[in-house]
Amino acid sequence: MHTLGKMSASRLLISIIIMVSASSSSCMDGKQMTQNYSKMSAEVWEIIIRGQPSCTKAYRKETNETKETNCTDERITWVSTPDQNSDLQIHPVAITHDGYYRCIMATPDGNFHRGYHLQVLVTPEVTLFQSRNRTAVCEAVAGKPAAQISWIPEGDCATKHEYWGNGTVTVESTCHWGGHNASTVTCHVSHLTGNKSLYIKLNSGLRTSGSPALDLLIILYVKLSLFVVILVTTGFVFFQRINYVRLQHW
Repeated sequence: MHTLGKMSASRLLISIIIMVSASSSSCMDGKQMTQNYSKMSAEVWEIIIRGQPSCTKAYRKETNETKETNCTDERITWVSTPDQNSDLQIHPVAITHDGYYRCIMATPDGNFHRGYHLQVLVTPEVTLFQSRNRTAVCEAVAGKPAAQISWIPEGDCATKHEYWGNGTVTVESTCHWGGHNASTVTCHVSHLTGNKSLYIKLNSGLRTSGSPALDLLIILYVKLSLFVVILVTTGFVFFQRINYVRLQHW
C-alpha cells in the first residue's frame, strides 16, 4: 500500500510509506503471509540508493531490538515501533530517494523477500509564449521524468532537452506556423504527474520562415525602402523649389 503526499518546494509528487505487514503488501503473499508472520524471528529492510552505501534497518523479534547499518538519512524511518508496525516511511521525500527497497523476513521456514523500485516524480513547470511572429515556444521545466509536448494544430517544430544534475529534465518545443492560417495554437504537455494544456493567439502580419537572419533582412529591406521613398520625395520638393525661384527671376 502506498500513501501519496506532496513537497511543494520541489514539486515532488510522492511522499511514500512502504508497508510490510499482515494487512498490506509484504515480503510474502497471501496464505504464505498468514502462516508465517507469527513465526517471524527477524525482519530487515535493505535500501540501495545510487551513490550511497547500502543501508540496512533490522528488527529482531526475540529481543525486540532494532539495528541500523550505514543509514544516515533521517527521513527514512519506521512508521512506529517495529513490534507494532514494521512499515517504513519516507518523509519528506526527495529526488535522492530514488532507489531499490527490499524487505527480507526470516522465519523458521526460511527467508522471504520482496523488492520495491521507487521512482520519485517531479511535476514540470509549464510556460507558453510567442518568441516572434507566428512562432511559439512551450517549455516543461525541470520535470522528472521528461515531459512530452505536442501541438494543435501541428506546425514546423523543433524540440530540445536539457538534463539537470538532480535527474530532472527541461523540454522546450519551438513551433512556427508560417504557411498555416491558424490564429490560435495549443501546447499540450503530457506527464506522469498529470497533463496540462495552454493556448496562445498568434500575432497576424508579415509571415516569415522563422529564420532570425531572414527576419532581420526583411526588417532592413523595409527600412531601406522607406528611406529611399523619403529621399526621393525630399529631392523632388527641393528641385521644384529651385525651378520656382528660376521662373521668378526670369
